[in-house]
Amino acid sequence: MTVGYRSLICLLLATGWHGAVHGYELEPRSYSNIPVGMNFVALGITYQTGDVATDPALPLDQAELDVWRPIVAYARGLDLWGHSGKFDVVLPYSCTEGSAEFLGNPVERDICGRVDPSVKLSINLIGAPAMGLADIARYREDLIVGVGLRVNAPLGEYDPDKLLNPGSNRWVLRPEAGISKTVGKWTYESIVQVAVHGDNEEFFGDVKREQEPIYSLQGHLVYSFRPGAWLALDATGFRGGRTTVDGRKGDDLQKNSRWGLTLALPVNRQHSAKLAYTSGVVTRAGGDFDTLTLLWQFRWGAGL
Repeated sequence: MTVGYRSLICLLLATGWHGAVHGYELEPRSYSNIPVGMNFVALGITYQTGDVATDPALPLDQAELDVWRPIVAYARGLDLWGHSGKFDVVLPYSCTEGSAEFLGNPVERDICGRVDPSVKLSINLIGAPAMGLADIARYREDLIVGVGLRVNAPLGEYDPDKLLNPGSNRWVLRPEAGISKTVGKWTYESIVQVAVHGDNEEFFGDVKREQEPIYSLQGHLVYSFRPGAWLALDATGFRGGRTTVDGRKGDDLQKNSRWGLTLALPVNRQHSAKLAYTSGVVTRAGGDFDTLTLLWQFRWGAGL
């Protein structure tokens, strides 16, 4: 069966990666259905400016940092017991420069290095059965409910003598559940997530650092202009993450919120582009920064 050009373009931007670069960014369309056996590669760059850190709860004040993060990511559509699923891996790198205050003293940092990589497995339990390319061309999204798990591995570069590092020197597990409802050209999505942090046994000063879970809720209102071209209004809020360093609890409970916009545009049957911007709304502890992300995506497989 021949699959039309317009139907193919509908699938080009189903994966959401810019949120994986920073733990509390926004990921619209992350639970859309994609064909079984289809592969995606994304190349991009993220620029962040402001109070930016691998961990927003670091004890830094008056941070003015500029961070460039090149991104390489891969994803594949899966058949998981008859349900559509997706596996992805994100390999970010970062270059950071700027200044901040630590205990009232000015500090500066200029470093490039590997950020902790992450992998994610997700499955759509309701409303998005596993399908090939030909069948998914006739598919119309309605209600989708899915779950996922992202794991950040402590493989980034880390120096225990420095507060600000590309890597975090700890495991992070992020289980989540998402729901999506499409009516005409509009889609509303909501994702709840909890970030569970492992301990950093080599925190600054060679002490043990623990962190409570961070609970987050994000929502997206997506309007599709035409197949494959859409604009999303994004918002998220998260709470928790109080730290304990060497047995002493910190006054760093996070109660933050962010908003953003994401624009997706098809180029042809195999190529597409995505532009995303996010900014802080309310920030109690860390994480008050602006982010601009540009991604270029290529796909193949599944009989394309």
